[in-house]
Amino acid sequence: MGGNADTTEHIRRLQHGLSPPVVAEAFSGDTRLVSRWHNVPFEYDLPPLEHHVISAIYAGSGTASVKMGGQVISGVPGMGTVTLAPRGHGGFWRADCSIEASNVFLGHDRFRACVDEIGNSREPELVHRVHHYDPKLFALMSLINDEIGSSDAISHLYIEQLLDLLCLQLLRAHSGAATPIAPGPRGGLSGWQVKRVTSYMRDRLADDIRIQELADLVHLSRFHFCTAFRIATGHTPYEWLTRQRIAYAKTLLKDRRLRIGDIALVVGYETQSAFSVSFRKVVGITPREFRQRL
Repeated sequence: MGGNADTTEHIRRLQHGLSPPVVAEAFSGDTRLVSRWHNVPFEYDLPPLEHHVISAIYAGSGTASVKMGGQVISGVPGMGTVTLAPRGHGGFWRADCSIEASNVFLGHDRFRACVDEIGNSREPELVHRVHHYDPKLFALMSLINDEIGSSDAISHLYIEQLLDLLCLQLLRAHSGAATPIAPGPRGGLSGWQVKRVTSYMRDRLADDIRIQELADLVHLSRFHFCTAFRIATGHTPYEWLTRQRIAYAKTLLKDRRLRIGDIALVVGYETQSAFSVSFRKVVGITPREFRQRL
């Protein structure tokens, strides 16, 4: 990480050896979450870290400050305020307050991907914030914290989407650069992009394919990919994948030596019943009825 210091270790040192409760689950772009915890007063010369550290403050009193060269930024904690320590920039931090906070250790790769999506050729510099009032950023941080502990796939995806919004809010409200945010492309995917995604799907029909995998194929964010894919094909990526699975299943059903349950597994369904429901939704009849009509 270009010589930047380990984020978790130095937050632990800053808190006099109290380790932040980092969530075990990792998120895209080397991003980690820290659930709500109690921060004690401290003085610490924080080196440049490998992550952007964002803190949401839920309760606290007193003052805090960071000194960088001849500049001092200070603030008073309060419900709805946020603190930001940008990646790669050290400073002498001092806090005489105790607070309740949650954190996002935002990975550089994830932030860079957000910058690329909006069309900026140069990455804006984030600025230091100390107990800064930003209700939108705080709301995103609070929603992320509320999801911590939910281990289902929907919760994971929900947090990933919130992290994308968090990146956009950082660019819009906490960037020192005056570079305007350029609009992303408004059209759909090109023909070669649709072909690449479709080929990837067909080669992995039995796999659990994630949206992020498909977006990475054409170097887009999940948000932009889903929109552009729908514009180009008239279908969501999931609907398109389902159609590829059913199309291949129709070919396999012509071979009467193959059992319908085995065909279901080959095209990505865990059970024959789930396959039959999906097949009927697309084709209008069940796989068994389809085979009988051949």
